[in-house]
Amino acid sequence: MSEALHVHSGVEVGHDVHHDDHHGHHHQSFISKYVFSMDHKTIGKQFLITGIVWAIIGGLFSVLFRLQLGFPGQSFPILETFFGHWAKGGTIHPEFYYALVTMHGTVLVFFVLTAGLSGTFANILIPLQIGARDMASPFLNMLSYWFFFMASIVMLSSLFIQTGPASGGWTMYPPLSALHDASLGSKAGADMWLISMALFIVSSLLGGLNYISTILNMRTKGMSMTRLPLPIWAMFFTAVLGVLSFPVLLSGAILLLFDRNLGTSFYLSDIVVAGNILPNEGGSAILFQHLFWFLGHPEVYIILLPAMGMVSEILSVNSRKPIFGYMAMLGSLFAIAILAFLVWAHHMFVTGLNPFLGSVFVLLTLLIAVPSAIKVFNWLTTLWRGNIRFTPATLFAIGFVSLFISGGLTGIFLGNSTIDIHLHDTMFVVAHFHIVMGVASFFGMFAGVYHWYPKMFGRYLNSTLGYIHFWVTICGAYLIFWPMHYEGLAGMPRRYLDKSIWQAFNQFADLDKMITIVSIVVFAVQLMFVFNFFYSIFKGRKVTSTNPWGANTLEWTTPINPGHGNWTGEIPEVHRWPYDYGKDGREFIPQTEPISASESKH
Repeated sequence: MSEALHVHSGVEVGHDVHHDDHHGHHHQSFISKYVFSMDHKTIGKQFLITGIVWAIIGGLFSVLFRLQLGFPGQSFPILETFFGHWAKGGTIHPEFYYALVTMHGTVLVFFVLTAGLSGTFANILIPLQIGARDMASPFLNMLSYWFFFMASIVMLSSLFIQTGPASGGWTMYPPLSALHDASLGSKAGADMWLISMALFIVSSLLGGLNYISTILNMRTKGMSMTRLPLPIWAMFFTAVLGVLSFPVLLSGAILLLFDRNLGTSFYLSDIVVAGNILPNEGGSAILFQHLFWFLGHPEVYIILLPAMGMVSEILSVNSRKPIFGYMAMLGSLFAIAILAFLVWAHHMFVTGLNPFLGSVFVLLTLLIAVPSAIKVFNWLTTLWRGNIRFTPATLFAIGFVSLFISGGLTGIFLGNSTIDIHLHDTMFVVAHFHIVMGVASFFGMFAGVYHWYPKMFGRYLNSTLGYIHFWVTICGAYLIFWPMHYEGLAGMPRRYLDKSIWQAFNQFADLDKMITIVSIVVFAVQLMFVFNFFYSIFKGRKVTSTNPWGANTLEWTTPINPGHGNWTGEIPEVHRWPYDYGKDGREFIPQTEPISASESKH
């Protein structure tokens, strides 16, 4: 492919002038077109479909351990049918319970909400919205998916080995995870977990470097940084966070592998197992917590930022109004990205952290509420007096804002070290991070799928199923996680498989039953969404307009089913910011339309 460089505003902007996507592309075999594809749109779909498969697996795990929590001591023969000796007599074996909790957390945080969310939408949206033929390096992009796929295979395989998958919690704290003899889930399953995470981190780094270089170097003529749509800014900051923080977890995981298999003592010291004093000296389990959470807190925003960017775009398009405070949105994204690196030790208030140091982390943690609040006010003001179209995508975007507000408010409790010491490792923490990070990010992901599905597959998702999916999911999410706050305030610990023997927690038995039943209903509705997704690829209503939502951004200037290369002719030139809605008596003005002399300034 020939490359021409357009010089615009003193900046060299990569601009591919390859016009025709028929040169050699229609001779591709099925394998080269759909399996080992270098087309960013196909790679995005691969990430999405792999993420959906993982979401079903991870969601199923949560339903299974909720059965144990809601109905402790009761027998479910179907469990023995599926899991054999892990669920003898139809009740989940304690070892297997912890394995389910560990795999649920790992799969949903890393494989679904990191790879499935960023991998999908960064791949699909970045070249289309900045006006590029493809990513900076299509080959590295393909490799990033295949490293993710290999990580998936290793993680999935650990479910089928004799000693079972890792069961040290999704954080894999030593010494439990560092000693083979500590538990069954600390044997081969833990090694496979660490190897899988190493492969996953390589995938994230390849993808992140690609996203950054594409955004900085391959924007079309006229696409200055301040004319970028907000999803692109969000993906950019997400990629920067990932590139800076994931290597820290990689080092932590590799040192843990050394401790496990090579006799080193990075995390181990003065350990006694079954009466035997181990020779390890000088290590610190707290060191692993620092390394883990130095990734683990930016990870929260690696998951949230892409959802925030897409929600901003979807709310603006569907309220037919410009996004409120574009530059404030950019500033708050930047502030969140900086502060995300300065708050990790709020996960460690109970580790014996120096109280003065704790107070510094309290201040920084509470500060991050400021840019978050700016975003919330701007979303609400964008909706205010808008001509809102309540598509499924809009509803999920509004649902995201609701969950982000309600889940974020409980974070103020946990960010305060004196309150956190009481609430740490209770159900309050589970409730908080599931609402603010887990469910909210899923809502952002669903909003993105409903909104950009016509661009991905040239067909629409079924809206009726979409509305059912939204209402059951948001009601279910609040019914599942809101009551957990009250359990946590009463001191109910997380990760215990049977709390019925405690007099203090018996009062919550019926509440736990209700939560379990609702979680089964919500999981069933997600399966309905999966049916809608795959059915609509082949049988959905066909898209007849290149711009079905009346949006301004560049992806809606491509053909309905764009080939590899996206635009059949010249890549369009950009003349304005992406949010000219309801301006000068016009409903929307695409970015490609030159600014007229009589036009009012935005």
